[in-house]
Amino acid sequence: MFRPIVFSAVGCLLMSGISAPSLAQGNAKKAPTAPKAGSQLGVQESAANPQVLPDTAALNILIRRTLLTLNDANLSGNYTVLRDLAAPSFQSANDPAKLAEIFANFRKNKIDMAPIVLFDPKLVREPALTKVGMLRLSGFMPTRPQQINFDMVFEKVEGRWRLFAIAANTSPAKAAAVAPNGAGPANTNAKKSP
Repeated sequence: MFRPIVFSAVGCLLMSGISAPSLAQGNAKKAPTAPKAGSQLGVQESAANPQVLPDTAALNILIRRTLLTLNDANLSGNYTVLRDLAAPSFQSANDPAKLAEIFANFRKNKIDMAPIVLFDPKLVREPALTKVGMLRLSGFMPTRPQQINFDMVFEKVEGRWRLFAIAANTSPAKAAAVAPNGAGPANTNAKKSP
C-alpha cells in the first residue's frame, strides 16, 4: 500500500502520491519545466496488467476535469471539492487547509487554467497502467504563452478513476512530442488561448 503525500515547489506543483522526494519536507527547489515521470512518482508500468485503459475520449475528460477542478480550487481558495473527488488515500493525506497552503503560490501568481477548455491534452508518453492497476497520464495542455504540464495517477475506486497523485506546473509554451501512434487525446488544430 502506498502512503500518499503532498509537496509543492515553485510554480504549481502538487503531488499526492507514491514516494517522498525531498520536496515533501518543504525544501524550496525550482520545479522542472515539466513534471518528471517514473522516479518522482515511484510508479512502474506493466503491460501485463489485466485492466483496460479508458478510451481517448474518457482520457481527455479525466485530464480536463482534474485540471479544471484544481483550477477552481486555486481561484476560490477552497480545496474541499478537489479533495473530496480524489481517492480515499489522497483524502486521508490532505485536508483542505494543507492543499490551500501547498497552492499558495499558484493563487498568489493568479494562474488561471480556464483556457484549457479550448485545447486538447497532448500526451508525452503512452497512457499506462501501473503494476498495482493505477492509471498514469503525462503530458501538457498547449496553452500560450505558458503551457500547463501535468503528470497524474488515478486509482480505480468503486468503478471510477479517482485522483491519487498529480504533479502540475507551467512553463513557456514550446513544441513537445505527443505519445507515439497518436495514443491519447491530441488535436493538431489547437486554438490560441484568449
